[in-house]
Amino acid sequence: MEPNKVTGTGSMCVAPMAGLLRSVSVKVGDHVTAGQELCVLEAMKMQKSLSAAKAGVVKKVNCKAGDNVGEGDVLIELD
Repeated sequence: MEPNKVTGTGSMCVAPMAGLLRSVSVKVGDHVTAGQELCVLEAMKMQKSLSAAKAGVVKKVNCKAGDNVGEGDVLIELD
């Protein structure tokens, strides 16, 4: 894995740690490819790009930019 890049697990993008969601790059209905950035999480003044583990369609977005999220929170679900 590349530094500062965390990949979602399967059909869900899960927060690997608690932090502030800086941006969400997708919306419901968007088609995404494997490796495409879904959102950016900031923790300890470092930004982490969270990417799709596989191609799919965004089914649900459970967060918005500016949200504080906890470790393990499901941020985005793919179909």
